[in-house]
Amino acid sequence: MAKNNIYAIIGNSAAGLSAIESIRKVDKSGKIINISKEPHRPYSRCLLSYYLAGQYPKEILWIRPEDYYSKYNVEPLLGITVTDVDIKNKALSTSAKKKVTFDKLLIATGASAKSVDIPGADKKGVFVLRTIEDVDGMLKMLSRVKTACVLGGGLIGMRAAYALKKRGVKVHTIVKSAHIFSQMLDIEAADIMRQHLETNGIEIATGVEAKEIIGGDSVTSVVLDDGNRLECELIIIGKGVSANCDIIKNKIKTSGGILVDDKLETEKKGIYAAGDVAEAYDILEEKSGMNQIWPIAIRQGKIAGLNMTGKETRYEGSYGMNSLDFFNLAVMSFGTVKPKGVKHEELIAIDTNRRLYRKIVLKGNRIVGGVLINDVARHGILLHLALQKIDVSDIKDILVDEYFDFGKVMPLIRRQHKKFVRPEYEDAGLTYNPEISSVKFQDGHFEI
Repeated sequence: MAKNNIYAIIGNSAAGLSAIESIRKVDKSGKIINISKEPHRPYSRCLLSYYLAGQYPKEILWIRPEDYYSKYNVEPLLGITVTDVDIKNKALSTSAKKKVTFDKLLIATGASAKSVDIPGADKKGVFVLRTIEDVDGMLKMLSRVKTACVLGGGLIGMRAAYALKKRGVKVHTIVKSAHIFSQMLDIEAADIMRQHLETNGIEIATGVEAKEIIGGDSVTSVVLDDGNRLECELIIIGKGVSANCDIIKNKIKTSGGILVDDKLETEKKGIYAAGDVAEAYDILEEKSGMNQIWPIAIRQGKIAGLNMTGKETRYEGSYGMNSLDFFNLAVMSFGTVKPKGVKHEELIAIDTNRRLYRKIVLKGNRIVGGVLINDVARHGILLHLALQKIDVSDIKDILVDEYFDFGKVMPLIRRQHKKFVRPEYEDAGLTYNPEISSVKFQDGHFEI
């Protein structure tokens, strides 16, 4: 009788769960061990800021039922960390002193929030926004908080600022970069967003950073490098995330993350990586890159899981994409938004009075990126044109028009129909609670 495979999966968020379910569709009897430093059953990090804002109750965060592990015949090792990976002997050491052997290993350890190396960063009242415990800690002290400072103007920082503002807290946002959302928007788009956020009561300072956090045991103020001092009782560090590669550094090739091939396999046979920790081929940038977003993690976990079972499946690559909605202003961006060099062409339409912005970045006759503010309906077709590498020279003149004529895209589809494939939409339950039957997105939150 053939020996059953032992699959070890480190991490129980989007990539890890997707891999478990992918493996079980192919291999009904193999042993799956899921190790996670999180002590809980799986939950959605995407919804943490909505929980902080009071727009979602805690119960909505759970994305898998309590009997999930028994249903999928998985051995859960929760609340523990992997301390060492023995590649030669295919064994894991853990903080619980339990040895785990494996035939196939998936590293889906995700990423950790970046901190700041300044005096006072360890005081009470300083948080990151990454786990349920982070938000629970903030909520416990929120009744005593009149003013908060958010360090960082990216997606995490601004979502934190928005959430606190929805709670009635006065918010100062401190941004080292020249403009907010520096990784997902160009300066023109960022200026529109800044004006909108400031109009709605979020104070933003750019080109400055925190120098020191003041207080006894708890935070009372923060000193900036321009000499200003801001009184506050709460600080959230929203400086982005870094991939959790430490357990395999110097054992497997890494760059920003763990380098993987088109099967999500590392240079070491039988060891895979997926999600925020993995660095894979970027379809739009046409080079290796990190795209740490939930849908990409789901897709990578699924493909890695299939390949772990021996069902060879090619991963076509990742791409950068972000979306947000603050105070009823929707924004979406994808791919290259701030091109460098002369090989790119930028098509732009802007109306600051209406807070409208449409930008498409072309390389040759292909779309490689874009930004849409307050007019996101065309996002899906534009992204699809980009991912399928469609020649858009015949419709270039309508790409940023006020009235996007979807009918004009049809002749292009007919001529290049072989490139158009039906997108594979992943299990929505990995993003939202599966018990929710109908969800409406409104004013930056989900209404049930």
